[in-house]
Amino acid sequence: MTDQLTTINPATGDVLEHYDLMTDTQRDDAIAACHDAFLEWRHKSFEERGEILKKIGEGLRENADALADLMTAEMGKLVSQSRQEIDLCASICEWTADNGAEALASEDRDLPGGGRGKIVHSPIGVIYGIQPWNFPVYQVVRYSIANLMAGNGVLLKHAASVTGTGVMLETIYAEAGLPENLFTVLKISHDQSDAVIDNDLVRGVTLTGSPAAGEIVGGKAGKALKKSVLELGSNDAYVVLADADLDQAVKMCVQGRVYNNGETCVAAKRFIVVDAIYDKFRDAFVDAMKAIKHGDPTKDGVDIGPMAREDLRDDLHEQVQQSVQKGARIVCGGEVPEGSGFFYPATVLEDVAPGQPAYDDELFGPVAALIRAKDTDDAMRIANDSEYGLGGGIFSKDVEKATQLAADHFDTGMVFINGFGLAQPNMPFGGVKRSGYGREHGGFGMREFVNVKAINIVG
Repeated sequence: MTDQLTTINPATGDVLEHYDLMTDTQRDDAIAACHDAFLEWRHKSFEERGEILKKIGEGLRENADALADLMTAEMGKLVSQSRQEIDLCASICEWTADNGAEALASEDRDLPGGGRGKIVHSPIGVIYGIQPWNFPVYQVVRYSIANLMAGNGVLLKHAASVTGTGVMLETIYAEAGLPENLFTVLKISHDQSDAVIDNDLVRGVTLTGSPAAGEIVGGKAGKALKKSVLELGSNDAYVVLADADLDQAVKMCVQGRVYNNGETCVAAKRFIVVDAIYDKFRDAFVDAMKAIKHGDPTKDGVDIGPMAREDLRDDLHEQVQQSVQKGARIVCGGEVPEGSGFFYPATVLEDVAPGQPAYDDELFGPVAALIRAKDTDDAMRIANDSEYGLGGGIFSKDVEKATQLAADHFDTGMVFINGFGLAQPNMPFGGVKRSGYGREHGGFGMREFVNVKAINIVG
């Protein structure tokens, strides 16, 4: 096992930085220190917690240029999208600070046999987050800010490839006035991570990653009788109905597929179009995808940057090739570019059917799967014909009908009507089936890792 974590610029393949791994003793000491900090933090008022969270948001904005440059260097997203991510994260800090007291407020109830009851939401301790590389700031802010508002302590094991971003966030949190050791980055290996889950001072575990990782981490947390929240992969279906605004649908579907270099869990991936407008949509969609330019993510005029790692690019290309071998057809893209960097072009596959990776699996990159449906009912059937259930979309001029379809028939945690979106601070975020369980944002994340305590007053 190497004793260092190494970050690499995916646009060039050059090494950025090396970070020494913690020893097991350093890891365990960090957990204990986080717990000690929690013991004091838990007694801070919502107002006191909120003030520091707002300062973290201010710190994110003040450091936006340097943080955005680092994110782009480490994982390859467009620098403009790195700045958008930071803006979202600052908004999450502000929303949580402003709404935390209400989300976590105690509740009084009359007891049926007489007396009265009080329900309180008490913090439980140290929460361990295992986070991915695709949104290096957002993934951390999403769970850490909610848990800090709830009064918990927070540990972070970030993806090795974005270690620098995790370290910079730790500095920003500290400079905002967060008590020492309350938010700590653990620079550890996967093997060392297992001991964190088992540590008695760690009371909850949250992971964003693949279903395979979810099985492992959720299983270990369950064996230790600790609650977990899992936000896993997806194969989101975007349904285009006969009465859709074609121009709007094409624009949003392209954006939904290539945003963040296509490396987004809640991204548009399968495009299910009813037969009545399939040919028109396909032609316009393919033309738009052909126009997507890949290149240096720090430069203007570039639509997508490189994939985050070379192995991820290779895996995606293998999925495309396997889909073609099983009957899919490449309409555009589908070839690995020559030269340095881990680039992959915007790609469209047609004749996508069950049994192909493009239909069954998550394609975590700028590859779109086109699927023809007979009608609305058939389109919804295909949309739900997936082991995943994170997000999805419906395009129709009849917004009421589309909303009803989303409410009654779409088996996912989130649905977008006539557009594409990532996350909103005041709306729940999470999935069903093999996309995981638990919710973040919208106040829900603040109540995932608290003790909902019943106090019965009978005399």
